[in-house]
Amino acid sequence: QVQVVESGGGLVQPGESLTLSCVVRGRIFSSDDMGWYRQAPGKERELVADITHFGATNYADSVKGRFTISRDNAKNTAYLQMNSLKFEDTAVYYCKVRVFSTDYWGQGTQVTVSS
Repeated sequence: QVQVVESGGGLVQPGESLTLSCVVRGRIFSSDDMGWYRQAPGKERELVADITHFGATNYADSVKGRFTISRDNAKNTAYLQMNSLKFEDTAVYYCKVRVFSTDYWGQGTQVTVSS
């Protein structure tokens, strides 16, 4: 089976940076896509950024220029570098990996931006 584990969340002040990690564990790792999603209180879960196996990226308009998604296929790990964080970035961030057309989700990690 596939396990998805996020880490790196926490409390940060506006304007500061934070990096999230997503490690995928299992007997095999063959993903077509990995992505970061977030869900703020009272809102629907939304795509933040995703990345293909070959490195093509896509970002939500709200994070373009501030966030960077990357992956290390040898380590089965995806990252989300978050710069210039804003109050509205506060949410639970989830990592998703697609393996042979099946989506696997992590448990989420809380990111709180507060002064």
